[in-house]
Amino acid sequence: MKILVLNCGSSSVKYKLFDMDNGEVMAQGGVEKLGLPGSFLKFTLPDGQKVVLERDLPEHNAAIEFILSILTGNKYGCIESLREIGAVGHRVVHGAEKFSSSVLITPEVIKQMVECIDLAPLHNPPNLKGIHAMQTLMPDIPQVGVFDTAFHQTMPDYAYMYGLPYSMYKKYGVRRYGFHGTSHRYVSARACEILGVPYEKQRIITAHIGNGGSITAIKNGKSVDTSMGLTPVEGLLMGTRCGDIDAGALAYIMDKENLDAKGISDLINKRSGVLGLSGISSDMREIEEAVAKGDEHAILALNVYNYRIKKYIGAYAAALGGVDILVFTGGVGENQWSTRKAVCTDMEYMGMKLDPEKNDGMRGEEMIISTPDSKVTIIVVPTDEEYMIASDTMEILNKL
Repeated sequence: MKILVLNCGSSSVKYKLFDMDNGEVMAQGGVEKLGLPGSFLKFTLPDGQKVVLERDLPEHNAAIEFILSILTGNKYGCIESLREIGAVGHRVVHGAEKFSSSVLITPEVIKQMVECIDLAPLHNPPNLKGIHAMQTLMPDIPQVGVFDTAFHQTMPDYAYMYGLPYSMYKKYGVRRYGFHGTSHRYVSARACEILGVPYEKQRIITAHIGNGGSITAIKNGKSVDTSMGLTPVEGLLMGTRCGDIDAGALAYIMDKENLDAKGISDLINKRSGVLGLSGISSDMREIEEAVAKGDEHAILALNVYNYRIKKYIGAYAAALGGVDILVFTGGVGENQWSTRKAVCTDMEYMGMKLDPEKNDGMRGEEMIISTPDSKVTIIVVPTDEEYMIASDTMEILNKL
């Protein structure tokens, strides 16, 4: 069966087409600058060649229709007809407490997704636009929603509750939800598959770190704590997000800078993090270049970035009662060996011993990077959220 995976953002539509009979990626790419001047579709051919096609794409329907035409076209197509696509899997950012697993999309499910918009006003609306577009373009095709928050619904209440009046939780759903759940689920299971150990009997810490980042504690195959919260701002220092901060500091800044709710949200989401501390960039590659030149603000930003990761790993080792496997993934986790080294340095007391010969310079591969005598297995696993979405979609269809 062939399954199309869509990840719709406010100004982008990413896609992958899988042949699930053999796990092959048949096509992948995405529309960028959607609704803006200069919008274009960029995709990768089987030989690795990149193709960019510019077209005026004002909204999601037009973007997805363009993608479908390319998939079936004479020049770049990989299927003869849209009838070859058996289902569509959608990434959906926030499912609140309504969804603890992936689900077949029905009118009732869409209604519940709309009810979650208040918790993810920037993400859920474009996710829904992708679903509505497919209903218009391919009305008979089954669609499945895979939620970033679903994997974390196994957290105990003492891990997800904030120290606010309980009424805030009952009235508005204010609690920790966590994100990147599809990635954490994939890499933790894949690590156990590589190591040949039972997933349901491991204490695992997964570090999904990149421009956005989160750490998750997984015990016996279940998420028991995660660093992101009600929104993706909480936790680690990220590219432009501040991560953990004293809530009183926000009230203080709002008063001093005369900021309203939108202003403070813009500050902590778009002008903070690595960008805010360094004053240079949110891109860790540019930060590393600046560090090499001795820029003190870049050095500070990188030190804070690495320290937050190490601190959460220590905290989650305590929450799990020890750790068996540490997994690095995400753009930085997979490619920035210097951050992996900084995080794992002086962690021998926890049984973590990094092998510098395996780690240094290693990028984007599945690889064990701990020493043979390390009590904790440290492993890099490139994430594949799209395959996880396709796999969930296939599993749900097989049950129909």
